[in-house]
Amino acid sequence: MRILGISAYYHDSAAALVEDGRIVAAAQEERFTRKKHDANFPSNAVAYCLKEAGCGLDQVDFVAFYDKPFLKFERLLETYLAFAPRGFASFSKAIPVWLREKLFQKSLLRDELRKAWPDFDWEKKLLFAEHHQSHAASAFFPSPFEEAVVLTMDGVGEWATTSVGWGQGNALEMRREIHFPHSIGLLYSAFTYYTGFKVNSGEYKVMGLAPYGEPRFKQAIMDNVIDVKPDGTFRLNLDYFDYCTGLRMTNEKFDALFGGPARKPEQWLTQREMDLAASIQAVTEEVVLRLTRGLAKETGARNLCLAGGVALNCVANGKVLRDGRFERLWVQPAAGDAGGALGAALAAFHLYRGQPRLPANAIDGMQGSYLGPAFAQGEIETRLKGAGARFKVAGDGETIEESAQALAEGKAVGWFQGRMEFGPRALGGRSILGDARSPSMQKMLNLKVKYRESFRPFAPSVLREDVADWFELDGDSPYMLLVADVVKRRRREMSADEQKLFGIDKLNVPRSEIPAVTHVDYSARIQTVHRETNPRYHALISAFKQRTGCPVIVNTSFNVRGEPIVCTPEDAFRCFMGSEIETLVVGNCILDKDQQDPALKQDYKDKFELD
Repeated sequence: MRILGISAYYHDSAAALVEDGRIVAAAQEERFTRKKHDANFPSNAVAYCLKEAGCGLDQVDFVAFYDKPFLKFERLLETYLAFAPRGFASFSKAIPVWLREKLFQKSLLRDELRKAWPDFDWEKKLLFAEHHQSHAASAFFPSPFEEAVVLTMDGVGEWATTSVGWGQGNALEMRREIHFPHSIGLLYSAFTYYTGFKVNSGEYKVMGLAPYGEPRFKQAIMDNVIDVKPDGTFRLNLDYFDYCTGLRMTNEKFDALFGGPARKPEQWLTQREMDLAASIQAVTEEVVLRLTRGLAKETGARNLCLAGGVALNCVANGKVLRDGRFERLWVQPAAGDAGGALGAALAAFHLYRGQPRLPANAIDGMQGSYLGPAFAQGEIETRLKGAGARFKVAGDGETIEESAQALAEGKAVGWFQGRMEFGPRALGGRSILGDARSPSMQKMLNLKVKYRESFRPFAPSVLREDVADWFELDGDSPYMLLVADVVKRRRREMSADEQKLFGIDKLNVPRSEIPAVTHVDYSARIQTVHRETNPRYHALISAFKQRTGCPVIVNTSFNVRGEPIVCTPEDAFRCFMGSEIETLVVGNCILDKDQQDPALKQDYKDKFELD
């Protein structure tokens, strides 16, 4: 049985294909269109999934959509009625869009699917899951657990913003919800907006900024903005927000509480923004910990699955794991709306059709999240030649050894291998790599390769067998969704003078043996690399360790700021030529920057819209 899952029309459109319970393919539309967070119908992602499965749409048993548009429309109407006459301006702008595009999404989906298959029987084959059910299914069914509590947290689906489910075998029961407008995701997005970053895109910047600040606004948030109960349930004080009725997230009362108007995008960051980031991060962690502690006490369960956009908050995830109320934690790597496509397909297979789960591999059912397109060596060479690239072709062993040597020499290496990752993180398939021991690598990658804010930290990729020797974590973190501290014996304590440094200047002080991946609070967003899911990446880090004694390298996504992660060899070559990456390795093709045609150099710095 084949089921195609689709998420679309809000942000991060995606498609996923499940065949007899096995995840065959999954990809975000943005990777094909090169438009960040592309919300359009994922026609390219759908075509890729069908190609990977070796079938046409006529050979798909069901198409499952990730939410229910009529319920969203109901929420919009009821919200405006509840707040009338306030908000008429935004209401008058939103309703025509909804009437034209959103309310008739079923017809839109039918029309798009009929382009590929004119005889598509949409009345019998088109299914709709609820938004949080899709998230929960994406978290539980690929997890390695036979039974687990499933917690989903995001901005808002149809009505739900936080939901709790119980998964057992091939069953998943949604038990209770917190409803809009009370949302921990929207609260975090409000502070994302207020600190000058883009909503639905810049939340991870707030998380990265938090360690530079002090949570001096935490109590003001807890006293005025959110009422959190001991079990983690909460309500927001809507007097401080405009997202129900206005065209912005916060209002003048919010400004007054936190000492002035919102920071404008690209404006200089001050200590206030750092302290605001630290404060909302602390509040979010408090809410999540109260929720998870309450669920552990109530259910007695030992396993927890997470999904929804808030589950991408890897700092909070790390604290949940260290809290110890649950023995094991599993987070869907595509935890945001893109993962809803996969969840909808899995929900249709297991819940609608009642089909059993497949036994997971050694880690889980996601295959390392390497679910996107791959390119054969011959095709890579043809595509690179067509792009004007100059390269040499090496054997597998030589490719690994030369790449490890380039890293040991302090070069930035573009690494394009195997299948593309599904989800927002590069995991060694479409990555830019560097030497974690270098005190200048973090600054160089941010400013000269990624063209992004200098405060943003980078993640370490570490051999799974060596993780406990370098970090305060002794478990799996294959999807870069857990934060843990560098072990004390590998740290370097800052001097009194260094402690006095302001904000970003602290990051330029080496704080451990691996300064390029050690944040100012000694934390790191860890990816454990497993031989079972990515033997080539594991071999590269092993070769680097053989040369240097260090099993840790820098791993950041292969793109510049505002660009989707690269998908094709041509994308990789353009990014290589538009940034200061020094070496590019695509399959077994090795490219040195010095040997390329200077006429092909691109000005990438301002090519993409800021994120």
